[in-house]
Amino acid sequence: MHAYLGAMLLKKKHALGPGLCAALLCAALTGPVHAAGRMQETLCPGFDQPADSAGEKYQLFFSPYTHHWSYDEEHRQVYALSLSRLLPNDRFCGFSLFNNSFGQPSAYAYIGKTWPGLLPSHPQIYVSATAGIIYGYVGKYKNKVPLNVGGFAPAIIPAIGYRLSPSATVEVQLLGTAAFMLGATWRF
Repeated sequence: MHAYLGAMLLKKKHALGPGLCAALLCAALTGPVHAAGRMQETLCPGFDQPADSAGEKYQLFFSPYTHHWSYDEEHRQVYALSLSRLLPNDRFCGFSLFNNSFGQPSAYAYIGKTWPGLLPSHPQIYVSATAGIIYGYVGKYKNKVPLNVGGFAPAIIPAIGYRLSPSATVEVQLLGTAAFMLGATWRF
């Protein structure tokens, strides 16, 4: 099913807009829907379980600032908004909408893991990483990300964050050799 969906998206990239492609990709990552309407576990086992005892199930990330390592007159400011489903054992999966470095509407569907409290002297500091598929680098910018096929490319994004409160953090995401993104999260 997932291979079929991926092939359809690649063949129909011009017929489907990037928003619809990204929504279908996110659905493929979270699992097929049964006839009864229940979500089946696939890449996100435990999807229907709360993440922690506080009852927080989601995390919203917003980034108003991205710094590119090198100047390019074609670079545009990147804004990103992500929604993640928190899962047991510090795992999560989610979906991000953003405008890429060249002003193109883009999306990222991902799974991830957080490692809290790596420094005992600073338990507020954590690291995390996501892996998934980006859509949006098309046209003359298709070679700006590696392994891009029809606008779809794999991605791994590591991050380091600081927990301000049980619900709020500030976070820096490393965007490969291109840039870093500064943002904040809110759990609810």
